[in-house]
Amino acid sequence: MRRDDALWAVACFVAALLLLGAGAYEHRWAPAYLFVGPLVITCVGVAVRRTRPLLSLGLGVVAFIGDFAMGPSLGTVLIVTDNLYSGVRYGPRALGRWMLVITSVIAVLAGVLGGALLRQWAIGAIFLVQAGLVGVTPVFTAILVRQLEDQAVAERARAEQVARLAELDRVAAVQAERTRMARELHDMIANHFSAIAIQSTAVLSRTDLEARTVRGVLESIRENSVEGMEEMRAMIGLLRQDGEEPEATRRRLAEVEDLVERARVAGLDVRLCVDGTPRELPASVDLAGYRIVQESLTNALKHGGKAADLVIGYRPGLVTLTVDNPLGDVGGALPGAGAGIIGMRERTALLGGVFEAGPYGDGWRVRAELPTQESVRPSVREST
Repeated sequence: MRRDDALWAVACFVAALLLLGAGAYEHRWAPAYLFVGPLVITCVGVAVRRTRPLLSLGLGVVAFIGDFAMGPSLGTVLIVTDNLYSGVRYGPRALGRWMLVITSVIAVLAGVLGGALLRQWAIGAIFLVQAGLVGVTPVFTAILVRQLEDQAVAERARAEQVARLAELDRVAAVQAERTRMARELHDMIANHFSAIAIQSTAVLSRTDLEARTVRGVLESIRENSVEGMEEMRAMIGLLRQDGEEPEATRRRLAEVEDLVERARVAGLDVRLCVDGTPRELPASVDLAGYRIVQESLTNALKHGGKAADLVIGYRPGLVTLTVDNPLGDVGGALPGAGAGIIGMRERTALLGGVFEAGPYGDGWRVRAELPTQESVRPSVREST
């Protein structure tokens, strides 16, 4: 029971009592105090009009029958219209159609029978109008209000959909502009580093240059380097999503447990082993290691069996990643994993590391050695 409905029921009860006290009821055999019973019943229906609409309708019908048998009284009849309205307005949708038919038939029968029994069709028309006002009008009003609310909800949903589409168009336009600007910045960065490469090669290939000339070339190289770094920062800022913190964009190898957990949820039994003491890694090694593990577990889930062994080894100046998984029924090759292997190999090559991917025993092994020191020579290898 809602508080506002209960207050409305009390107000209706008080108003109906005042009408009874003023004599607004049909004076037949029943005294005024007997009309209080049906009045209480219909007011209880008002109190539960939104929480129990069918109960409200039922109480209204019972109260109307009892009140009509004694009088009827004006207050109870008026409140019964609220019971009819509430039952149709808040009850099942199919109830509205049935109630409209039932109240219309009752109104017609009241007019016809009243005119026939009293032999005065003018009085029959009055009965018809009164029955229509009491029964048909609240039912029809409830149906109309419900349709208008449904239409409002549909319009609101349509407006929200249009707003979402407009937002998607805006995001796509912004992303397209960022991509275009990033391409332009990429070309500018390439020009700067090309100039650096040409100038440095010229200096290294000449031994007869004066110190003043060498200093001028080095200043130009420094200027191109600084400008290239600034433009690269701008490009990274363009490609970063709105509201994304810098730390959120850097994937760390220390976060690999999240990958393992997601793979387990997806149905892959991953056994994780960390060999050595985890330490802070360069950003490039952190990101490359994370992506290699991610791609390896994805391939194991898509093409392998139901389990995989992941070993992360921390060595002096080196971190190793090994992922072993059975091949299941795919045989000695891993179909559809070519693009993933190429990507892992390229990431390892950029760091000057060692990469192996291929059959190993009865399964498939991906192994990457990522140097954490710049002194390690580039060496990339992929087994087949």
